[in-house]
Amino acid sequence: MKLQVHSVHFDADNKLLEFIQAKLNKLDTFYDKITVGEVFLRLDKGESSKTKNKLLEVKISLPGMILFVKQKAKTFEEAVDNAIEALKIQIKKFKQKLKDNKPYALKPILMTMAMDS
Repeated sequence: MKLQVHSVHFDADNKLLEFIQAKLNKLDTFYDKITVGEVFLRLDKGESSKTKNKLLEVKISLPGMILFVKQKAKTFEEAVDNAIEALKIQIKKFKQKLKDNKPYALKPILMTMAMDS
């Protein structure tokens, strides 16, 4: 999966970027046709400027579908873990839809052909 990480109004360290990359690569075990991933990291100011929650947005592209998750937590690592769990659920639902909506024409049909002699 090709992954782009955008940190808005701050510079993310390499340790965090590697953590995000490793976690999102694990999604390939659930569905191997994930093509592109995009992650946005933001510092979300609460009611008082002392409490800064971390806001994480993840968008992944599947053939014919885009999945999006938005998570808020005290640390980016916690937000990534929560986002991965939400994406796993969305991927499972997507795969189930694919399985349920297969056209009937894909079922094997046995045909006998008469041969002209």
